[in-house]
Amino acid sequence: MLMAHYLKMPKKSQILALLELGWSYRRIEAETGVRRETVSRYDQARQGNAAKTFPGADAPASGETPESVMASGANAATAFPGSAPNPAKTFPGSSPRARFAAALYRTTILDKLGEGLTLQRVWQDLVDEYGYGASYESVKRYVRTVAPTRRAVGVFHCAPGAEGQVDFFRGAPTLDAQTGEWRRPWVFRMTLGHSRHGYEEAVWDQKLETFLRLHEHAFRDLGGVPAVVRHDNVKVAVVRACFFDPDSNQVYLAFAAHWGFTPLPTRPRNPKENGKQERSGGYVKSNALKGRRFDSLAAQNAFLRHWNRTVARLRIHGTTRRQVWTHFVEAERAALQPLAPDAFPFFTAGERTVHTDGHVEVGSAFYPVPLALLGQRVRVRWDAHLVRVFHGDTLVAVHARVAAGVFAPRPGEAEASTRQQAYVDRLVGQCRRVGPALQQWAEAALAARGVRAIRLIQGVLGLTRRHPRERVLAAVTEAHARQHFRYHTIRQLVERIPARPTPTLATTDPAIRPMTQYTLEDFLR
Repeated sequence: MLMAHYLKMPKKSQILALLELGWSYRRIEAETGVRRETVSRYDQARQGNAAKTFPGADAPASGETPESVMASGANAATAFPGSAPNPAKTFPGSSPRARFAAALYRTTILDKLGEGLTLQRVWQDLVDEYGYGASYESVKRYVRTVAPTRRAVGVFHCAPGAEGQVDFFRGAPTLDAQTGEWRRPWVFRMTLGHSRHGYEEAVWDQKLETFLRLHEHAFRDLGGVPAVVRHDNVKVAVVRACFFDPDSNQVYLAFAAHWGFTPLPTRPRNPKENGKQERSGGYVKSNALKGRRFDSLAAQNAFLRHWNRTVARLRIHGTTRRQVWTHFVEAERAALQPLAPDAFPFFTAGERTVHTDGHVEVGSAFYPVPLALLGQRVRVRWDAHLVRVFHGDTLVAVHARVAAGVFAPRPGEAEASTRQQAYVDRLVGQCRRVGPALQQWAEAALAARGVRAIRLIQGVLGLTRRHPRERVLAAVTEAHARQHFRYHTIRQLVERIPARPTPTLATTDPAIRPMTQYTLEDFLR
């Protein structure tokens, strides 16, 4: 069945990156599941006008037909040519009863073989899931009659520096200093596809930041970056595994762009695509770690470094027939891409729906976005310092991180708040010049009523121009003591306080002589 759809942006970027690396259409189809016709169309657009966005980046080009890709993988019949039972084929000592018991599960057996499971695993699953009572040999004999041959698997030989493969697997038992228990850590390994030289490191977790830092450690140890990094569908790198169009983690894609490589997830149920890494992981487990125990994670990593220097890189590889280290130094090290100057600035990514108040929530804090995006889904990236909001691929908002429960200001609100605070400071300064009592009351009013106290203070300052200053100071002193912060209350207090009587000059006093007793000589003296 065919299913038509437009490619998502990460898939388009991946195809263009692989075209830049010189991959053939056939190889890109095999690796990504996108048909050669579609790849050719993107390649023609890329070559025709490098500055022009490739078709379908924003909207389908006029008259463009959506590409069609296969919606389902090969079924069990195509996976095993000639899978029809051969009743004439028998084996000495084979039990008809046992063969009949296995035949009851023909579809299940073929499906599991199609997923790449071994016969031993198929037999174990039959026992666990269906209570299968016959022996492993009975399943093996039955499979020979229905699946005598397996489909050939194409193997791509990597050019120097072209590809690295990464994976996690369980390491040797190690003492956890925090819990005092023996645990098996995760071992990360990156293997270069051409020379088979690798890097190993044990860690306690598979968190995304750990996964990225391990990549950086490997790049620095190898002295460069491969053009393509192939990985299994680990959850930290792939949000949703899909045969045709896996959704890669946005942080991992940004990390890949920072270091200059193209990430390439292995298609589900195709472990052979990551075969070099699968085999090298088994090699590390069997040759380096099997039967060993370590008192700390640091001890296991120290051993892995020693083992790599003295064993792994000095071995003669079975396929290349060359010493791994010599092959790497002579053929691959110079072909690796240069290292990035700085480490990747890690961030956390997620999706949010814009609330009806025009904010998105990150870490229990709230950040404004353009009101035109109300109710829409946006992508958010944040770290310890900044929050970035994207609508599609367009950056629509950048904010400094704020504490939980706080609403970040909209652009322009911070400047307005600064101007407002400067005006408040000037008002308080005017109150100080009138008298300390008015300053103390104004500061208390601002603490109690916030910005609503600004007009209140303006009104009380106006009272000082219509009433004696002493009456206003007496009124605000009484209001402050009673926690009154209303203009009408202050005005009533000012009007209620009696005015101080105007002093008059005394005209009679024993010390004052009548004017008639003064002579001209008295004034002249």
